[in-house]
Amino acid sequence: MGIISEFKEFAAKGNVVDMAVGIIIGGAFGTIVKSLVDDVLMPPLGLAIGNVDFTNLFFVVKDGATAGPYATLAAARAAGAVTIAYGLFVNAIVSFLIVAFAVFLLIQAMMRVQRHEEAAPAVPTTKECTYCRTSIPIKAVRCPHCTSELKAA
Repeated sequence: MGIISEFKEFAAKGNVVDMAVGIIIGGAFGTIVKSLVDDVLMPPLGLAIGNVDFTNLFFVVKDGATAGPYATLAAARAAGAVTIAYGLFVNAIVSFLIVAFAVFLLIQAMMRVQRHEEAAPAVPTTKECTYCRTSIPIKAVRCPHCTSELKAA
């Protein structure tokens, strides 16, 4: 029973819940980025460089049951051909760069907020006695160390 209660305590901690939410949102974000790359960015890029469909850029290492040439990567794989799908690799690189850039922007924004919070100077709570140089509360009118009367702040 001890292990189960320890696991419940571990799972209920805020950091674990935050991490789980981050993983779920990250997975959803990955799906959005994949769609952005596959459906929005790569088609115009392929059109611009000569009507190329990146998902069908591949190199046949060994023919399958039926000899090539194969019109699409799916046809080559269906025939059992051994392929190097470098077009899919290009799509993966573009997806990675978009995710990396998004994470960079997120971290940069977080750092900016942290710097702003750290930059705010703390309101002083003490002052120095003008006679004995002892640190005293800012609202003090008499120094507790040398008993000198101080000017009101």
